[in-house]
Amino acid sequence: MRDFVTIPLSEGETLIIASDNSGAVGMKDADLVKVSYETVAYYSFRVAAMECIAGGGEPISVVLHNFCGNEPWEELVKGVQKGLKELGLNEVSISGSTESNFSLNQSAVGIIVIGKKIKGLPTQLFFSDSIRVAVIGMPLIGNEVVQQQADVAPLSIFQEISSMEEIVVLPVGSKGILYEIKQLFSKTVFIKENLVTKLDVDKSSGPSTCFIVVYPKVHEEKIKRAAGDYFHLLQIKF
Repeated sequence: MRDFVTIPLSEGETLIIASDNSGAVGMKDADLVKVSYETVAYYSFRVAAMECIAGGGEPISVVLHNFCGNEPWEELVKGVQKGLKELGLNEVSISGSTESNFSLNQSAVGIIVIGKKIKGLPTQLFFSDSIRVAVIGMPLIGNEVVQQQADVAPLSIFQEISSMEEIVVLPVGSKGILYEIKQLFSKTVFIKENLVTKLDVDKSSGPSTCFIVVYPKVHEEKIKRAAGDYFHLLQIKF
């Protein structure tokens, strides 16, 4: 199951809608991870935008749900704008609302990314010797996301690879690499021992600090050139 919804419209157009939530991350006293609200919105936007793009969509609108108070609104918008700039998207609208009647003890943010479908996806992936799997970036969580920014897969690389033909990408979320592999190849039974890599395949990738790419082996050098040092081959053995 992919983390987006597809809504067919008239005249052959289709919307791709993805979302992400963030809680207890921000600048309130009770927050568990202390980071700026620009950072909170940027990484939450990352997740929703990557899911939308992975679903074959191009973002056209962002809806921001702010439960942090009135003051952080502009900073949250800046975080979304930072992500849009990395993706080279200049005509995307940003709207939303703030809970201003009641104050929460911890920060909370929700982001919805609405996209227009521009690319079709295979309905089912089947594992074979003719394909390769790699992870771009590293799975990071909590304060690691800020402390190890150099290991976070850039949105620009994600966009470049996702636009390539014959390639499927999938952001890695809180359930880890192994879980996402099982979603991609739902007809094949995978266990941890099937995946050979230096990365921890069970570790949360937090705000999608890494992503999986599935590709025909003839495209491996092209993927490596695009990913650079973020490239981690994921060998699958049965």
